[in-house]
Amino acid sequence: MHSPLPTLQQIPASIAAVADYEPFARERMSEQAWAYMAGGAADELTLRDNCAAFRRLRLRSRALQELSGGHTRLELFGQRFEQPILLAPVAYQKLVHPDGELATVLAASAVRAGMVVSTQASVALEEIARSAQTPLWFQLYVQPDREFTRELVQRAEAAGYQALVVTVDAPVNGLRNREQRAGFALPAGVEAVNLRGMRTLPPVTNRIGDGVLLGGPLLDAAPTWRDLAWLRALTRLPVLVKGVMHPEDARRAVAEGIDGIIVSNHGGRTLDTQPATIEVLEEIARAVEGRVPLLLDGGIRRGTDVFKALALGARAVLVGRPYIFGLAAAGAPGVCHVVQLLRAELEVAMALTGCRTLADIGPTRVSR
Repeated sequence: MHSPLPTLQQIPASIAAVADYEPFARERMSEQAWAYMAGGAADELTLRDNCAAFRRLRLRSRALQELSGGHTRLELFGQRFEQPILLAPVAYQKLVHPDGELATVLAASAVRAGMVVSTQASVALEEIARSAQTPLWFQLYVQPDREFTRELVQRAEAAGYQALVVTVDAPVNGLRNREQRAGFALPAGVEAVNLRGMRTLPPVTNRIGDGVLLGGPLLDAAPTWRDLAWLRALTRLPVLVKGVMHPEDARRAVAEGIDGIIVSNHGGRTLDTQPATIEVLEEIARAVEGRVPLLLDGGIRRGTDVFKALALGARAVLVGRPYIFGLAAAGAPGVCHVVQLLRAELEVAMALTGCRTLADIGPTRVSR
């Protein structure tokens, strides 16, 4: 059992790429926090393949293209972004840094990156919003207590959040072997503060021979398409669904009036042996036919990964573990640096493939 090192006061020159943050973060996190943030479901095959699938794609360079006036700006749901890189919702960020989400939103504001705040943030959603100078979206888990869920949405609206991201791929937690082996439990002072006061389901006691989940109260209360329709009618905000991995679900989401789709396998944290997100992106893009924006998360570790996702149908990407490792290693400056590294690598890839703007990035720039 190691004793975590203090946060870096200066980012060393040896951190030249996003992946370089991982060992520095590991040295500054407890065993339990590392198991929670770095781990995935079961044997972590999907977790690893999310990254490996990007490495199997190759970029096609183009010469002598007109690049003057190039930029990485885009617009989503009437909001302007300087780059197509958003910070994904990650719970309990005080596990890795004492300022938690407040350090992250400071960094997001500094580099003008959109941030998606988790329902299970360790800082109140209103406090995060007061510190923000960048677009904030609120990630929502539909709770068994639907009235409390309604109140969460109303709080997010009142605080100035500009979109609602409904996670739909985790009606139950995946079986995370690494967390179990580490004996993960939230330490004192870290909790999902936005869920204080919510009515919870009664504890489940199973007899031998009973099902663990099926037929129990947790899945009886799990959200369905009806709940998405209810949320859609409840809010004036754009509603995105996060966790779509099948084209039929994408078509259904569009038919239900959803405003955007995030192709995601929860960073490999729910169902192991799913495909990597980049592997299903094109299929989902064909199903959606451009009717709503697609975003992607899972496995982004390089600016070239961002480029590949945009080439195959995404309008933007979300990154999770990379900025969490930056936060653990160096606080807000580490998060800033992670975004800056990804953006710099993206811009180099755009220049060398002849793409002046994000609109120029397309499937002809990628080969398998």
